[in-house]
Amino acid sequence: MAWRAVGRKGISDSFNKGLLVASRCSVAAVPKFEFQDFARVLSAPLRRFHGNTAVFLGVDRDLTFSARRCLIRCFHASPELLARRREDGDSSGLKSKKVKNTGKFSKRKKLTQPPVDTPYMPPKLKRTAKSLDKTIEIFEGMTIGELAKRSGESIATIQNIIINVGEKADSDFDALSVDIAELVSMEIGVNVRRMHSDEGIERLPRPPVVTVMGHVDHGKTSLLDALRQTSLAAKEAGGITQHLGAFVVGMQSGASITFLDTPGHAAFSAMRARGAAVTDLVVLVVAADDGVMPQTLEAISHAKEANVPIVVAINKCDKADANPERVKVQLASEGLPLEEIGGDIQVVEVSAIKGSGLDSLEEALLLQAELMDLKARIDGSAQAYVVEARVDKGRGPLATAIVKAGTLTCGQHVVVGSEWGRIRCIRDMARNAISQATPAMPVEIEGLKGLPMAGDDIVVVESEERARMLSEGRKKSSETKRLIKLEDERQMLQREMQQAEENEENEENDEERLKRVEVPIIVKADVQGTVQAVCDALKSLNSPQVYLKVIHAGVGPVSQSDVDMAEACDACVVGFNVRNPAAEVAQEATRAKIKIKLHRVIYHLLEDIGNFIVEKAPGTLETTVGGEAEVLSIFAVKGKGIAKGKDLKIAGCRVMDGRLTKSATFKLFRSGEEIFHGCCASLKREQRDVDAVAKGNECGLMFEDCHDFQVGDVIKCFVKVNRKPKFVSSESGAVRIEC
Repeated sequence: MAWRAVGRKGISDSFNKGLLVASRCSVAAVPKFEFQDFARVLSAPLRRFHGNTAVFLGVDRDLTFSARRCLIRCFHASPELLARRREDGDSSGLKSKKVKNTGKFSKRKKLTQPPVDTPYMPPKLKRTAKSLDKTIEIFEGMTIGELAKRSGESIATIQNIIINVGEKADSDFDALSVDIAELVSMEIGVNVRRMHSDEGIERLPRPPVVTVMGHVDHGKTSLLDALRQTSLAAKEAGGITQHLGAFVVGMQSGASITFLDTPGHAAFSAMRARGAAVTDLVVLVVAADDGVMPQTLEAISHAKEANVPIVVAINKCDKADANPERVKVQLASEGLPLEEIGGDIQVVEVSAIKGSGLDSLEEALLLQAELMDLKARIDGSAQAYVVEARVDKGRGPLATAIVKAGTLTCGQHVVVGSEWGRIRCIRDMARNAISQATPAMPVEIEGLKGLPMAGDDIVVVESEERARMLSEGRKKSSETKRLIKLEDERQMLQREMQQAEENEENEENDEERLKRVEVPIIVKADVQGTVQAVCDALKSLNSPQVYLKVIHAGVGPVSQSDVDMAEACDACVVGFNVRNPAAEVAQEATRAKIKIKLHRVIYHLLEDIGNFIVEKAPGTLETTVGGEAEVLSIFAVKGKGIAKGKDLKIAGCRVMDGRLTKSATFKLFRSGEEIFHGCCASLKREQRDVDAVAKGNECGLMFEDCHDFQVGDVIKCFVKVNRKPKFVSSESGAVRIEC
């Protein structure tokens, strides 16, 4: 029960007059008391209520009121106003406006029907042109406004993303670090390319990076062995290079050159592209006895695409059938401006076996490097490029990289593609631990959390938190692109299936069409580069009948998880340059009937997988001529018995080629014109029913609906043959499946 003091002249007068109002009681005269007593009454709890007297705790005075009339909080109210309110019948003392219910604002009825259960529909991936096609350039210190202009997003959107990242975004002119700019760009959904500026930084001369490219078995590795006096070519499986190697060679003049050795097989096109992307110049090795080959032309295209100069080394000039002049003519016909015809491309004749011409090759390389005036900054954070990556059992993920600029130091936090880590150790190509790596130096770094992809850039960041954030952003972006790609492939497959169904409906012989078989494959290799090369080579074996689907690709030996995945997907495991699986893994694969194909030479691997595809392929049903016979005589047989049948004619034939099969389809030709097309009713050999008659034998043949035979007619037997595809490999190593 809330008590309040009221009065006609104000609240202060009510205190003096001692008037109180209860929530359900009218005004009553009470003895006059001071303001402090009144405040104490209002705050004191009610102890008991008896008659018209209320007793409060802590108050020594009684308050009397009347309960006959009802009045609630009437401040400065006159008697006329109170009478009017009583006439209105408002019990609360407040006048309210009555609104007629016209039905326009009627109360909404509650729905009593139960909710309808709808099936879950996964959200469709929204493909935007920005996420796949648009690429912007970012750099250190770019403003928010410039990033918004390049990305095509509003400044407010970019500021919200920056705040979510944990940075401040007060003004449009705030400068952003290149890492934050990349994070914002990935969140927006655009690709980025980092730009580095060397303005105001001292740039010093550096050694050249030279990539050796050419056709397989033209002597690239042998030429490098002759330059640095080693024998790596003899250690390669199959006698061919199957990895991308990086070496620092000290020349006789005292200068040092960084060489990249690329494989020449057709399957390692991606490795050659990576070598051309990081190189300063290309040494194109061409065998004098073989000339320009397909991979030679591919190496030329890679060098032109990377916009790097070429030095031609004509190898194997010591052979008796060597013809360097023919090689020069072939190169000139391919658009290479050689020095002999007024161009700028140097040509050197060498022999890796005899060691001749190596001084001229060294002089040509150093001259070209001097003309290019190769320099790089030494100070500042490093920029590096991954040329190869592998997993070591004791040291974990390892990345072989070449430093482009700056200095790479132990202890720095780096982001390599979608992986990150803290550099634990840096080793040179001789496996010696070093504290830092300078430009044009190939090194092997360890300390990464995961295995990067060959071709990724190494970015040095300031802290572990920034490295982790950048790595997670890149993983999220790559996963989004992967899902979009899978969605596009699924939609394309659906369109192909619909088109195939429509074609089947339009064709007359639907049963002759054979469906495409999908063969799942699991690929394991020794390094990341060969994993990519093997996957690309296997994809080239796809045909209209067999589709190779690489469901998993990884680095390292075949493990138990690979066998379990293969058993679940009914896949085949392919291992390249990996050791044999453990005994328990091999036993589990044998029990699950999982095929594990291990190879160390790319030729053997592709040939084995090609034959495996041929076995899995359903083949194509084709109608071919199974046999041919000539009518020698005609025998007329009259109907016998009470119900005489039709007179029949039997053709006496001799099989001239192939064999006649009773279940096949026959055609009767007379003077080259088709007379009949149908089935055989009877085929006899020496008065016995037979199913087939071979070449050189005579037989009696009778058709179901044709008896118009003449001597000299030709009868051909057509059978359906399931023709399997064929595995074809070229001299350059390119493979394909011919259907």
